[in-house]
Amino acid sequence: MVVAEKQTQLAHQNSPIFSRHETFPPRNGWLKKAFDAIADDPNVFTRDDAALILGVGKNMAKAIRYWAIAFKIAEEKLDKSVKSKTMIATEFGNRLLSDNGWDPYLEDTASLWLLHWSLLKKPCLASSWAFAFNHFRHPEFTQEDFLNEVSAYAKQTWPDSDFSDATLKNDVSCFVRMYCKDESARHVSEETISSPFSELNLLTKSGGSRHISFHFGGKTTLPDAIVAAASLDYASEISTGQSTINISQLAYSQGSPGQIFKITESILCTALEHVSSHRKDIVISDTGGIVQLAFTRDPLRISEDVLKQFYAPKGR
Repeated sequence: MVVAEKQTQLAHQNSPIFSRHETFPPRNGWLKKAFDAIADDPNVFTRDDAALILGVGKNMAKAIRYWAIAFKIAEEKLDKSVKSKTMIATEFGNRLLSDNGWDPYLEDTASLWLLHWSLLKKPCLASSWAFAFNHFRHPEFTQEDFLNEVSAYAKQTWPDSDFSDATLKNDVSCFVRMYCKDESARHVSEETISSPFSELNLLTKSGGSRHISFHFGGKTTLPDAIVAAASLDYASEISTGQSTINISQLAYSQGSPGQIFKITESILCTALEHVSSHRKDIVISDTGGIVQLAFTRDPLRISEDVLKQFYAPKGR
């Protein structure tokens, strides 16, 4: 079965979203801090004392708000009574970060993988991130290489949008610092504090070199359940009304788990086989040499069940 791909991760957006992070990659505790603050006061991020309430600087408060929305743990709603936007937790945010949620303090690296998937899935509110994982094909590169290519892509894709080279440069720097540990830093500063997402080992720097590379292949911290949940989530997006999706699509299509997690087709297939061996609603089939993931009901609901089962043994 061939399923036509929907629009690309970037092209479906009317305008790009660059550098709303105020140069700060997400830090430990930020998403839980945002979630709890919103639960206490949906208007917290529009208050003059938002930074004081959150215990950070003004620019950091803006960054925390942005990342909460970008990771899809919260969303903005228009409050017509006061004609301003408020923020509410999403269903995903509640399931993951509520005090009795799956992993409120993100102690399990699996939760970082789940958030990484949530950030990159449609709609992706971080255009440079979507470009990096779906369009940028250099296994090894420098920040300058990345900047040149994302700049060219952005200008071609959104010729009428107004963004500066400095804005894109901030995005590239933030992207690298989010996923790549700075092993060469001698002193801790705002620029060298590692993001928890560097633990995913998606980007590595050569020792003492400016060269950065994507880590393709197996990831010891990436559970089969997260791969399966993301695959079913993706299937629900692109194979509406269908009961199967090709493994090759899950591995190579834009926005697919294979691209977002940087794993091979065989690794993805093995993960799906492990999860399907314990379930009756999904199965790996081979029809005429075409390997497919088949599901007997709404793949999004199965995805949610896979996550619930994964986190349940941990008492969450």
